[in-house]
Amino acid sequence: MNIQPDEFSLIAKYFQRSPGAGNDTGSAVSATSQNRSRRDVAVGIGDDAAIVIPPADCGIAVTTDTMVSGVHFDEKVPASAIGHKLVAVNLSDLAAMGAEPAWLSLSCSLPEIDEVWLAEFSRGFFAAADYYRCALIGGDVTKGPLTLTLTAQGIVPAHRYLQRSGAQPGDRIYVSGTLGDAALALAAQQGRVDIPDNLRAELEKRLFYPTPRVGLGQLLRNQATAAIDLSDGLLGDLKHILVASKVGARIQLDALPHSKAFAGSIAGPEGWKYQIAGGDDYELCFTIPESRCGGLETLALQAGVKVTCIGIIDGHRELRFYEKNQQRVIDLHSYSHFANDE
Repeated sequence: MNIQPDEFSLIAKYFQRSPGAGNDTGSAVSATSQNRSRRDVAVGIGDDAAIVIPPADCGIAVTTDTMVSGVHFDEKVPASAIGHKLVAVNLSDLAAMGAEPAWLSLSCSLPEIDEVWLAEFSRGFFAAADYYRCALIGGDVTKGPLTLTLTAQGIVPAHRYLQRSGAQPGDRIYVSGTLGDAALALAAQQGRVDIPDNLRAELEKRLFYPTPRVGLGQLLRNQATAAIDLSDGLLGDLKHILVASKVGARIQLDALPHSKAFAGSIAGPEGWKYQIAGGDDYELCFTIPESRCGGLETLALQAGVKVTCIGIIDGHRELRFYEKNQQRVIDLHSYSHFANDE
């Protein structure tokens, strides 16, 4: 008789990581990785709630993201990529606050028990969690439509966290990394644009395996006046900074950073919509006084991340786009969960 595992055995096999417990079940979690626990976790998985002990004089940043099958991913997306991305998108939020990632809580709604899928999902999940020194401390598994919710908590020194509300006129606007790769890859998958086959894999890597700018976020604590992570697109996310800070901005379209794969796939103004409104970049957008721009290059080198100045904050209370000092009207909208489908 084939006995299906219950939720407790699934948690034990794929998500519980007891130091020194070994791994004889064939789980995706190796015995070596089980020993990578944080000392600030007093009680982890196995009790009714976890107990963590944050350092003195530090706050705890908390964020939650949900990924739903058919909305955020489909059957073509590797399970390991889903696990990685679920961690990455949450840590990107913590990075925008200048927080050090620490603890994760995972809730899974599963339509059925697919142990091959679970093994790959947990492999990608823990690869990302281990890289950023995060401990999975709790969660839930239940039956239902495939839905994955992660709560991430991070540590940030008191009164040194970043917010959206501090930008001032004269501040320079920067973004990390490059923009548009993930959105272009998604458009190609959906048949909305053609890209060269030899560049597809590189673009899809940015879509499936985004890199949260955790180190850069922490280095910006005493430098940036405002910050946000670019999840829904530069157009919409930067507006959150402008509204919170009660300022406006000028963006130079020809300054938007792009990868070689992006430039080899689409040219000029045709690519702007993916860089401005495409979303899924998970880069940081931040503002910094001109007097601090000189030291920013050193910080970027320390973090191993390229940063690019794309504009300036002003007092006009609107977002304007320019190309070679000529204003351009941009009729685009960033991603919205509840907007009408195109």
